This record gives sequence, C-alpha cells and structure tokens, in this order.
Amino acid sequence: MEVLTPEDTARVLAEALPYIHRFRGKVVVVKYGGHSMGKEGQNDFAADVVLLRTVGILPVVVHGGGPQISELMERLGKVPELRDGLRVTDAETLDIARMVLVGKVNRDLVGAINVHAPWAVGLSGEDAGLITAEAADPDLGFVGKVGAMNVSILERLLAEELVPVIATIGSDAAGQAYNINADTVAAAVAVALGAVKLVYLTDVEGIRSVPDDESTLQRTLSSSELQELIDGGAVGTGMIPKASGCLSALAAGVAQAHVLDGRLPHALLLELFTPDGIGTMVTP
Repeated sequence: MEVLTPEDTARVLAEALPYIHRFRGKVVVVKYGGHSMGKEGQNDFAADVVLLRTVGILPVVVHGGGPQISELMERLGKVPELRDGLRVTDAETLDIARMVLVGKVNRDLVGAINVHAPWAVGLSGEDAGLITAEAADPDLGFVGKVGAMNVSILERLLAEELVPVIATIGSDAAGQAYNINADTVAAAVAVALGAVKLVYLTDVEGIRSVPDDESTLQRTLSSSELQELIDGGAVGTGMIPKASGCLSALAAGVAQAHVLDGRLPHALLLELFTPDGIGTMVTP
C-alpha cells in the first residue's frame, strides 16, 4: 500500500474542502449493501460515516443483509427462495430476517460506527412509525413495499447530531411486520428527508452499459440515459432496484444519486470528495 507523504495528505484535504463546504448541513442517505459488509470494509465504512458527520454533513445509513439472511436460513435447514430478486418470505423466514437485520447486522454496524464516535443510533422501520408497509405481492408472503414514511424520528436524531442506522423492516397499521427491499427504502428515505445525495454501496464498481464487461462502466448518466439502459436490458437483475431507486429519488428532487463498489477502502469518501469519483453518478 502506497504511503502518503505529508504534502500528499495536505493536497488531498485541500481538494476535499470545496465538497465539504457544498454538502455541509445537507442530508446524505447511504445504502450499505449486504455484499459489501466484510469486517474490514465495515470498519472503513464506519470511519467514513463518522468523518462525514464530523465535517457537518448529515449521513443517514440504510442497510441490507440479504446474504446474512440466506446464510442463517441455510444453517437452520431452510432453503432460500427468490423470485425476480425478491425473497419469498413466510412467517418463519420473516422471523429470521428480523433477527438478522435488527438483531445482528444493525447492531454490528452501530457498534462499528460508535467505535469512532458515539453517534450511531440503530432503529428499524417499525420504530416510531418510520415505515408504514404494505404487502408487495401475496405470492411473496411477508415482503413489503413502502406505503408511507414518517421521518420525524430521523429529523430528531439528526437535530441531535446523531447518525440514524436503519434496518428495513416495516409494519402495517395492524402491526404486521414486512421485510422491505433496502434499495427501495433508501430512495424513500432520501426523498422524505430532502437529501442532497443518495448513495448505493454494492459489490460492483457502478452501472455498466454491458453488465458483464467492466470496461463499460458509466461514470455519469442522466436519468433518461439510465432509463434507456434499463429498457434495453443492459441493467442486470441485481442492479435494477438500485437503478430504479436512483430514478425515483431524482424525480422527487434528490440532486444526485451514486452507485459504487463499497468493498473498496473508503469508497464513500472517494466518491463524494474527489473530482472524478470512483463509481457512477446519476443526475436528473
């Protein structure tokens, strides 16, 4: 690993300054994907989140946990079933998802952030009526979609200079819980909070015009260009919820959306605080 000289470090900080000024006091919603949650990467991500908050940016973290849910299901002798990228969720699978997302992944991520500064607060969509869920498809069981958002709890946490970390379990008016796609929740949170940016951290370097060809990474896309890639079948199945989240957030007023490889060290800082970034930036 190359070691920066003091001069290099000073130059990097100076280059970041305009971006810090631009986003200071603004909400940035970051979706941290299950595939990018390795232990070392989680520590880097946690440090990045704390640095954002330290310089006055307001990060809100939304996390997934699909691989971790599948792993526990298999350990318990239950075979995961996916349809069009969505997990078929019976009552037992829902219990497993809640245990993993709320009881394990959320706590680990909160703990990792709080090692650097005691600012992270874990919650799920069931807390304080944050996410009112609706059934997405009866054939999928307890898989939900966002019916309504009540972000007053997030606004209170941000006003107290805290960092909300959200597990994507919501509930309906009767209290029935649902597992909701984290990409979709992140977009809904960004819209509800009037975020300046929505950032998806995943396990590929960004959006490609040819899914299996790394050389076709698109550094910048307009919403219309991204829609053309989706319509033409160039966006792979796993990327579709992220691409759709980008489009819905931008259409509702979020200024920029990003998709990048969260496994890279300090990927979030590289994307937000450097001129070229490292992933794909989508604009209206």
